[in-house]
This record gives sequence, C-alpha cells and structure tokens, in this order.
Amino acid sequence: MPTVSDYEKLKILLVDDEAYTRQIIRQQLLQIGIRSITEAANGKDGLLELLRTRPDIVFCDIHMKPIGGLEFLRQVRAVKINAIAVTPVIMLTADAGAETVALAKERAADGYLVKPVALNQLKARIDALMA
Repeated sequence: MPTVSDYEKLKILLVDDEAYTRQIIRQQLLQIGIRSITEAANGKDGLLELLRTRPDIVFCDIHMKPIGGLEFLRQVRAVKINAIAVTPVIMLTADAGAETVALAKERAADGYLVKPVALNQLKARIDALMA
C-alpha cells in the first residue's frame, strides 16, 4: 500500500480543456497527498508539458482541440525516448462509449476513468499504477 510520502513524490500532468474539471481533479489529487501537479488545456500543450516536466502519470481528457486525448496518447507512445513513451496515461472523459474505450485501449492507455470521477476511483487508479 502506498504511503503518504509515496504520493508526495509523484509528479502528475493533468490535460483537460475545461478549467473547472482541472480544478476538481487537482483538488482530489491534493487530498490524496500529491503536491506536484502541472496542467495543460489541450493535447498540444500537454505534449510540451510532458517533455518539459516528465510526469509519473498523465490524466488526459479525450475530446479537446487542436489535439485530442487519443491523438495525444498516440504521439506520447511514438516518442523516441522510451522513458517518455511508456509514461502511464489515464484517459479522463465523459465519453464511456464502447468505441472510444476500445480506441483508448488500442493506443495503450493505462486506464480509463469516466467523469465525474470519484476520489476513491482516482486513488485506486494511482495505487494500481504504483503497485
């Protein structure tokens, strides 16, 4: 079971075009004990932040412009630096459609959370990645 200090060491990147959603998820991450949280408002900026901050986990919305979450994920997996290409990416979306979930799995998403996300779901996904 992860300890408080394990959570404090994590670096999280939160990519979502809705500021309110980022605020809610940020608050939940802070409640868990995570202190290092970087945000981006779209996939394009998310890729730049990923390269700049090298997070341990990315939470990413699917439907964004100019680069959506599935394209973001494809580009992350295509990065030539293995440490970046294998970064865990959890898709975070209101779209629970079977086709979208299948596409996320096909592109090697490490998880899929449907909004609104409950604190225990968020923590369970982080714990699974840390195990």
